[in-house]
Amino acid sequence: MDKFDIKKIKEDFPILSQKVNGKRLAYLDSGATTHRPNQVLDAMVEYNKVSNGNPHRGAHQLSIRATQEYDAAKVKVKEFINAKEIEEIIFTRNTTESLNLIARSYGELINKGDEILIAITEHHSNILPWQRVAREKDAVLKYMYLDDNGRINKKEIEEKISSKTKIVSIAHMSNVLGTIHPLEEIIEYSHKMGAIVVVDGAQSIPHMKVDVQKLDADFYVFSAHKMLGPMGIGVLYGKRELLEEMPPYLLGGDMIEYVTEQDATYAPIPFKFEAGTQNVEAAVGLRAAIEYLENLGMDKIKAHEMHLMEYALDKILSIPYVNIQGPKDLESKGGIISFTIDDVHPHDTATILDSYGVAIRSGHHCAQPLMKYLGLPATSRASFYLYNTEEDVDQFIDGIKNVREWLGYGP
Repeated sequence: MDKFDIKKIKEDFPILSQKVNGKRLAYLDSGATTHRPNQVLDAMVEYNKVSNGNPHRGAHQLSIRATQEYDAAKVKVKEFINAKEIEEIIFTRNTTESLNLIARSYGELINKGDEILIAITEHHSNILPWQRVAREKDAVLKYMYLDDNGRINKKEIEEKISSKTKIVSIAHMSNVLGTIHPLEEIIEYSHKMGAIVVVDGAQSIPHMKVDVQKLDADFYVFSAHKMLGPMGIGVLYGKRELLEEMPPYLLGGDMIEYVTEQDATYAPIPFKFEAGTQNVEAAVGLRAAIEYLENLGMDKIKAHEMHLMEYALDKILSIPYVNIQGPKDLESKGGIISFTIDDVHPHDTATILDSYGVAIRSGHHCAQPLMKYLGLPATSRASFYLYNTEEDVDQFIDGIKNVREWLGYGP
């Protein structure tokens, strides 16, 4: 079939065929979590039927098969992001755990007076761990702020990153504004000043091709459930030399080399960071999700989403009482539209749109410092993915045009 036949693609996602409140479902909340195609669901079911076992621990066939499936998922992730070595791929529960692992482990190397730099757009998962490191190490946590176009400019980068900066941790793409930050510029300047860079790729890697070697990111983290995979598994990529000098985050089974009554030595990477029984069925699902994305083609996925964004922005910008937060054009912007409606609380907007079968997000999006910076308590957020259509956008826009009437403000 055509590589991007949207009708055929939607047929792969059984959950999208249902009706909500008597209306066809227009799911515009993929920034929170994506749905799984049949290919991912089938792979996980097949694993549980045939190969379920505890990996790396048994000599029997089921354990061996589980180990093979787990390791095959690692190979697939390595190839997908073009990591140099499979040992640089660590499986975690999600992006949040990956960021906490880096902060807790690499954070041990931070000294008093060192500076940690993040962006005001960060998700709480990329704020709270660094707040704790700064408190415990008597380090300084600083922020990069946005220009009038909702972007981080060169001046801000060069003013905030200094010889005191030891860690820069930033989302590739803002989960609230959809802003795609200038990572290449940030990474190059950070390295010039002697800092390492942690990239939260949760919102970016589902939508664009990422090459960690070309990017030269020191760490890159993401979650399976935002890229058609299951919940409960995330990825931490780290450069070998950094991972080897970091102490383990969790202690227990499968991450040791030798244990005595009073001491222990640890297994080499990546096992040093993968304590306990791993979520093999989720790894199988992640591998199937990557294969699905690769079959469609990341460039085609991005082009499809940008077409939908152009279509949606053209319509929403013509509505005078709707206010878009962040960039209002497609330059350095992903498939997210964060907005408010005059005189309407974002939670009311989301509830009313749900009555029209439209699923969006509302709230502070786990980014309260950004909300305060914007002078807002919350926003509504529509986020697009490969299975969305112009019909979804039309349904979304029609719903927005009825929100104020529902609350008695008139059209």
